[in-house]
Amino acid sequence: MAKYSKRIKRLIREWAAEAYERELRRELTRLQESMAEWQRGEISSWEMSDRIHEWEVGPSRALFKHYSESGDLSVAYAIVVGVLDQEELPAELLEAISGSLEFFRSLRESGRLREREGRWWE
Repeated sequence: MAKYSKRIKRLIREWAAEAYERELRRELTRLQESMAEWQRGEISSWEMSDRIHEWEVGPSRALFKHYSESGDLSVAYAIVVGVLDQEELPAELLEAISGSLEFFRSLRESGRLREREGRWWE
């Protein structure tokens, strides 16, 4: 992470935690849908166990690594892909991470930004 003031570092941690929560909730909702299929008898217990395992080694692990290691980059990524709304973040934070924001926006514009769809963690 670049050299930021204590306040900006705190804001980065807070907003990274918020983005992590939102993405984790999305992935848990998908797992919950599988659980509902299992409860209705549409999938076997073995299939449900496989899906739980896949969730643990896939999205759960990938999101943890992303948000525990990336700091300002994770916040910028979350803004560019729509997990966080730029309007809800403090202007001072947006200014501080403007370089990271521009980086991810340029990746998106060139079609090289890998978004979290399908089996994105592989």
